[in-house]
Amino acid sequence: MASANYQLDFERPLYQLEEKIAEMKANDDGTQAAREDRRRLRRELTDLRKKIYSELTPWQTVRVARHQERPMTTDYINLAFDEFVELHGDRFFGDDRAMRAGFAKLDRFKVMLIGHQKGKTLEERQQCFFGCAHPEGYRKALKQMKLAAKYGLPVICLIDTPGAYPGVGAEERGQAQVIAENLFEMSRLPTPIICVIIGEGGSGGALGIGVGDRVGILEYSYYSVISPEGCAGILWKSGEYAENAAEALKLTSKYLLNLGAVDDVIEEPVGGAHRDHYQMASRLKLYLLKTLQQLTEQPIDELLATRYEKFRRLGVFLEGDQKGPETADG
Repeated sequence: MASANYQLDFERPLYQLEEKIAEMKANDDGTQAAREDRRRLRRELTDLRKKIYSELTPWQTVRVARHQERPMTTDYINLAFDEFVELHGDRFFGDDRAMRAGFAKLDRFKVMLIGHQKGKTLEERQQCFFGCAHPEGYRKALKQMKLAAKYGLPVICLIDTPGAYPGVGAEERGQAQVIAENLFEMSRLPTPIICVIIGEGGSGGALGIGVGDRVGILEYSYYSVISPEGCAGILWKSGEYAENAAEALKLTSKYLLNLGAVDDVIEEPVGGAHRDHYQMASRLKLYLLKTLQQLTEQPIDELLATRYEKFRRLGVFLEGDQKGPETADG
């Protein structure tokens, strides 16, 4: 059960039921009736959890994606991968702790693993800038991707960021340029690339490691050109309208799949990934293994052509007469 500091308000009925079950277990008198009551409450808890999570609004989904107990990149490294060897630095400025990269094994596959890291403790979050990478983070990621391509290793990117770091120093060191360079280089990198949004997928910060042959998203994650708060600040001049913005942005997995912005939605445990890290890591691992099997069987030329066409087809546009609409005068 989540600690009191991390409990979401719409989950409050779940916590109340869990507390009641725990209390009944502590006061168990060993009778058949007591056991039946606990079983009944557990069934009720499961049904309620399914109901709540099947009816989440976009804003509630954003809050789940930001849950502080939601598994992060380092959790998946420990639970789903083996023999992780971290690589540091961008050979230009420094080592960004908001972006982790290194060699890893996923069963029989040797891969290059890259992912955002938000941090768990306050000290670590400050070191990681709450998952907002600087230019050196994206340069490090690209450097390791090119290393992976050199040795024929697939690249796996785990995306979890509200956006690239917006500070003056980041802009002075070329934040926009380096993200644009990553987009360009990833589009033609001669090795399979799998990208998965595991929490927040915000703006260019997510896109900086988001160009892949397959783009997956966890069921209760989001992927958007801007955060709901940022959108509300621009359109309504107030962050109070973040809930309205989340609804308008169509940033949840079901919308993204229908729009073609992602290829796959990875189902989370009932109640969200923060409820069961082990089960979520197992599901992510199965998805990655299945996708790696498919991608590594394709010739590189075919892979690159398919990747190019995939991103060229994104979006909706209208074609019409270049002369424009006729006027009343003909």
